[in-house]
Amino acid sequence: MIVMALDHVRDFFSSAAQQFAPEDLTRTTSLLFFTRWITHFCAPTFMFTAGIGAYLWMGRGRSASDLSRFLWSRGLWLVLLELTVMRFAYAFSFSYPVLLLVFWALGCSMVALGFLVRLPIRVLTVVSVLVILLHNTLDSVNAGWLWLVLHRQGAFPVDGVLVITAYPLVPWIFVMATGFCFGPVWAMEPARRRQWMLRFGAAMTLAFLAIRGVNAYGDPRHWSGSLLSFLNCTKYPPSLDFLLMTLGPALMVLSWFDRLRFSPANPLIVLGRVPFFYFVGHFYAIHILAVLMAWLRYGHAGFMFGPLPSMGGERASFPADYGYGLGGVYLVWIGIVLLFYPLCRWFAGVKERRRDWWLSYL
Repeated sequence: MIVMALDHVRDFFSSAAQQFAPEDLTRTTSLLFFTRWITHFCAPTFMFTAGIGAYLWMGRGRSASDLSRFLWSRGLWLVLLELTVMRFAYAFSFSYPVLLLVFWALGCSMVALGFLVRLPIRVLTVVSVLVILLHNTLDSVNAGWLWLVLHRQGAFPVDGVLVITAYPLVPWIFVMATGFCFGPVWAMEPARRRQWMLRFGAAMTLAFLAIRGVNAYGDPRHWSGSLLSFLNCTKYPPSLDFLLMTLGPALMVLSWFDRLRFSPANPLIVLGRVPFFYFVGHFYAIHILAVLMAWLRYGHAGFMFGPLPSMGGERASFPADYGYGLGGVYLVWIGIVLLFYPLCRWFAGVKERRRDWWLSYL
C-alpha cells in the first residue's frame, strides 16, 4: 500500500511522466525506471493475497456458496466504483475515455473466482498454473473487443464512449485463483508455512532468471544487453516473466515478514487494515494536491480537470514545464503516506467498533 502510492504520485507530479513512459529505455534514467519498477510488485501481490484472503474467509465455517456470494457482491461493487468514483478521481471529470484499471481487474477477478471456487482445489491449481505459464502463446492474437477485455491492452467504443482496457483480465483472474489455491499453505503452522513460502518464492525467482535469460518465451518484449532491459517485463497483461519476477520475491518477503511481530500501531498494519479507504482516499488527495500546486505555480489549474498526459491526456493542453523532478515526487509521496496514517488509524478504529453491514464494503 505504501509503495503503490509512489507510482500514483509519479503519474501526477513527475515532469518526465508527462512526456514518456519510465520503461522507455531510450529516454528514461535508472532512478526513474526503478521508481516505476519497484511498484510493479503491488498489483500481483494484491491479486495473490486477495485469493489467500478468500480461502481464509471460507475457512471460518463458511461454504463455497457463501464465498461465491461474498466474492460476487464485492467484485461487482469494485467494478461499479471503477466506473464512477475512481473514474472521477483520475481526471475530476467524466468527459474522457473510460479507463479499466485496478478496481476493474480486482472486481472482475473476484467475480470469476466466485465461479472457480466450485472446482476441486487441485483442479483449480492445475488450471491456474497452466494459464499463467501458457497465456503468452496468445500474445499475437487479435480477436476484437472481447479479446481486448481478456488479454490485449487496447481501446474500443461503447455507445460513443471510448473504453481503454488498461488491465486485461487474463491472467489476473488466475493469479487470484492461484492465491486461493495457496491458501492451505498459509493455513499451516508458522514454521512450515514460512518454509514453503520461501521455497516457492525462490523457485519462482530462479525460474524468472532462467526463462528471461533464455529470451525466447515468457514476455513479448525481449531484452538486449542491459539490466534495465532484462527487468523491463510486460505488465499489461502481466507476462509469465513479469509474474515470476514479482511474485517470487514477494513470497520470500512474506516469509520473512511472517517471522516478525508488529504492533497494532505499525504503519504496515494500520494502512493494510483499511486498503479500500486508503486507495480511494489517497488518489483523491494526490489529485487535489496536484490541482492546488498547479494553481499556485501557474495562477490557474483548469488543465488538471482532464486526464494527465501520463494517463493518456493531451500533452499540448498542459504547460510546457508542468511537473517536478523525482526529488519533489518522493517528497509528495512521503507526505501523502504520513497524511493517511492517522486517517487510516481512525477509520480502522471505526470499523473495529461498529458492525454496520455497509462498512464491510469500505
